Amino acid sequence: MSDTSVEIEDVGSGEFERTPVPHSKLKGWKSFLGMYAGEHAAGTEFMIGPLFLTAGVSAFDLIIGLLLGNLLAVLSWRFLTAEIAVKNRLTLYFQLEKICGKKLVTGYNLANGILFCFLAGSMITVSATAVGIPFDMPMPKLTDTMPNGLTWVIIVILIGAVISIIAARGYDTVTKAANWMSPIIVIAFLACGIVALNQLGVSSFSDFWNIWGEGSEPFPGQIKFTFWHVVIWSWFANGAMHIGMSDLSVFRFAKKAKAGWTTAAGMYVGHYMAWIAAALLYAVYLKSPEAQAFLSNGDAPPVAPGPLANNAIGIFGIIAVVLAGWTTANPTIYRAGLAFQAILPKLSTAKVTILAGAIATIAGLFPAFAMKLLGFVALYGFILAPFGAVIVFEHFFHKKAGLIKNYADSANISFNKAVFFAWAISFGLFYFISVQFDVFLSFVTLPAWLLCGILFLVFSKFIQKKNS
Repeated sequence: MSDTSVEIEDVGSGEFERTPVPHSKLKGWKSFLGMYAGEHAAGTEFMIGPLFLTAGVSAFDLIIGLLLGNLLAVLSWRFLTAEIAVKNRLTLYFQLEKICGKKLVTGYNLANGILFCFLAGSMITVSATAVGIPFDMPMPKLTDTMPNGLTWVIIVILIGAVISIIAARGYDTVTKAANWMSPIIVIAFLACGIVALNQLGVSSFSDFWNIWGEGSEPFPGQIKFTFWHVVIWSWFANGAMHIGMSDLSVFRFAKKAKAGWTTAAGMYVGHYMAWIAAALLYAVYLKSPEAQAFLSNGDAPPVAPGPLANNAIGIFGIIAVVLAGWTTANPTIYRAGLAFQAILPKLSTAKVTILAGAIATIAGLFPAFAMKLLGFVALYGFILAPFGAVIVFEHFFHKKAGLIKNYADSANISFNKAVFFAWAISFGLFYFISVQFDVFLSFVTLPAWLLCGILFLVFSKFIQKKNS
């Protein structure tokens, strides 16, 4: 998690929270390189890689689709997020407040905080699959929604409590630990992939390609992923961070917008190498008698990162899974705490972080958040990304549209109706299309984002003209 933790601490402590970052505090591109490589080779990767296999992807769809989708994500960070961040040097929250008003930003913070808690909960689930190995704990199945036993409940609660307490004690220790853990986790992913290739008897590129081959039918309860599913999903897996502008809070410290290119380290180390390595672990498991028994009964074999990594590299794999889940859940709970603190300013950072940790732990009890991570991440981006469109469209088009920039701030209003109705209409319309016509949610994220931005300009023009 490297420097992301540092940036969050700056925001939470009040340092440049409501002012542009001064020139003396700017950072070079190298600090962002380590941060993104570490943050995106973490707990989520142990779940996402295997879930691609359960979706029946083909070799071409996975390998080439991820190349293209991750490139689109890098371009989004470079030419949208980083570009706007170095111009304004403000956090996402303060930038939104200036455009939307304090009351509307409160709603955004609530949604953001709850979604962060659910994501952190899925990472507590990941760590629990590793901690439970010595106790012969039954692993949650791919189709499980509810807790599967008392051992599971106890382990999840203990992990959640430890993570929450550490996050609540402050972020300096967490930052140092995460910086130390990130290289270990990256090495573990690489080692898992190499060992899995050996276990699968891969001796040539064609052998590697044939692991996925022409694809297969999806497992029970999963949807079939095509080339475009892989491309669009991997592009918007971090939609809230890039087109949703959440990483304004990170890149406001960059000397130049070129620092946006460093996100490629995260995409191609984490969202390419690590995803494929984790998928290989699952491919090994699918050949086992246990997995074959599930398949012969028409059930989906479980996706349990702990046993998968343990099968490849033993105790090192178990430790890596625990660390990966921990380094993802910890800062995510801290971020959720900051979002809640904006709503409950009278509560201390420690108290709101414990609150966020409690919600995340409860979410972690229910395996569905982890087992349906592909769908949850798509929903997360779909809900939050359109708010970023408001920032992007105002930044690039406010002069052409003849609009007053940061209207809520300049007009001293707490609820900008132009933002609310633009988001509500775009969200409602495309969510209806997704549900009614069974369209994969990631496919409608970009149209919803574009419509929100356009409607924001139209509604702003009308409202500002009316109030002038």
